[in-house]
Amino acid sequence: MKKVICFFLLPVALALSMIFAKVDKPGVNWISLDELSSVYPNNPKPILFDVYTDWCGWCKEMDRITYHHKKLVPYLNEHYYAVKFDAESREALRFNGKTYPYDETMRMNSLAIYMLNGRMEFPTTVFLPDMNATPAALPGYMKAKEMEAPLHFFAEGNYRTQTFVEFNKTFRGNW
Repeated sequence: MKKVICFFLLPVALALSMIFAKVDKPGVNWISLDELSSVYPNNPKPILFDVYTDWCGWCKEMDRITYHHKKLVPYLNEHYYAVKFDAESREALRFNGKTYPYDETMRMNSLAIYMLNGRMEFPTTVFLPDMNATPAALPGYMKAKEMEAPLHFFAEGNYRTQTFVEFNKTFRGNW
């Protein structure tokens, strides 16, 4: 009788464990500002900053959904350095040879103020085609399909020859 029960319970237990097992989705290879400083000079490529705060619900949603999209992740990992940046970071941060302290008045790190051009909205995705470029900030929650065009625009160098509006008129996404 025990053998019969085990014979039936084992497949049920295995099936349930597969159903409820957490499946790891591929994720973005996030790097720190320090890591960016060390890898960028030897292999320059565009940089994406995910500027967030701990209290931002849409930031968490973007982490959970957008930054685990099956087509966005490999493209981003191949063509960009991705930096996750807490706008409220209190430590002085060094980026591109300059130190950015915490700004007590704004209650934000001054790097975030610079990257977002003073428009403190979260989440904000910031694109830098190179270290010395002016940050291109796109505020708000973005789905993967909404990020596809700007990702291609900067990674493929289209920003050198046309505006994003011109590029977007002919861009055909597939995400």
